Amino acid sequence: MSTPTLVPCPTCAAPVEWGPQSPSRPFCSERCKLIDLGAWASEEHSIPGNSLEDELFSGELNPSRH
Repeated sequence: MSTPTLVPCPTCAAPVEWGPQSPSRPFCSERCKLIDLGAWASEEHSIPGNSLEDELFSGELNPSRH
């Protein structure tokens, strides 16, 4: 029998067994999954982009009329 693969939870670093017995993987729990989702929603996490490219394309957008 092989040794289970363990990965650290991205939120709390607790070891998580990678497999169907861990439905929230790579997170250790639903709570850690929601904490991570909240961090993305509040823009604490972001994926770096090219600021020049962002400026070029933002000029193509129509102004918002709310």
